[in-house]
Amino acid sequence: MDYTPQELMVVCAAREIGDGEVVFVGMRLPLLAFALAKRTHAPHAIGLFENGLVRDTPARELLLTMGDAPNILGAEWATRTSALMGLLAQGCASLGFVGGAEVDRYGNLNTSYIGDRAHPRVKLPGSGGGADIASLAGRLAIILAHERKRFPKRVSYITSPGYGEGGTWRERVGLPRGGPAAVITTLALLGFAPDTHEMLLRSWHPFTTPEDVRAHTGWELRAAPDAHETPPPTADELRLIRECDPQGFWTR
Repeated sequence: MDYTPQELMVVCAAREIGDGEVVFVGMRLPLLAFALAKRTHAPHAIGLFENGLVRDTPARELLLTMGDAPNILGAEWATRTSALMGLLAQGCASLGFVGGAEVDRYGNLNTSYIGDRAHPRVKLPGSGGGADIASLAGRLAIILAHERKRFPKRVSYITSPGYGEGGTWRERVGLPRGGPAAVITTLALLGFAPDTHEMLLRSWHPFTTPEDVRAHTGWELRAAPDAHETPPPTADELRLIRECDPQGFWTR
């Protein structure tokens, strides 16, 4: 295999971005995914960055944080976080990327704590803008490592809502739009059933198997009817990713 799992994750994330969409980009791999999508199939996509930046072109240099000078230089708009959250509330963001420590079978994401609330085993950073993105974006893409401990049947705490208890939960609690559309992991690409909104296996990566994906998931993961092996990165996709991250800071 001439690519890393992280490079394949970038490719999967980029493929979720449609041309002309407004994308709440987020940090780490989504930064590269936005750049890749802009330079391939989605040249008219617009990137929103949580610190208050709006860009219609990716930064020319590697970004270690979204506040790095290359991300500010050439931005279409340099404003406040509150202004970007206002765009979310208006329904302007087609897609949002988030990460987390745990995700459950209905796409609920935990970035708050692991274990009992009164005496947690692990304290996590909290929401940041994650709950806003999960609640208000047109759809959500979640990126994280695929480990059984990160995929419990039920998360310890819902920091960022997915489909709650499944079915019509989002509508019942006042979140009529959005919800998770993809979970991009080191082993697979996952989606959600249109009726129950339970997570489904959409594709398994070339270096693993459906059985391996299920072994690293904390419930009986069902496959989508059209589940298949994830198409590997093309030579052009790998070239563009490595131009954006020449030292492999995010992808090695």
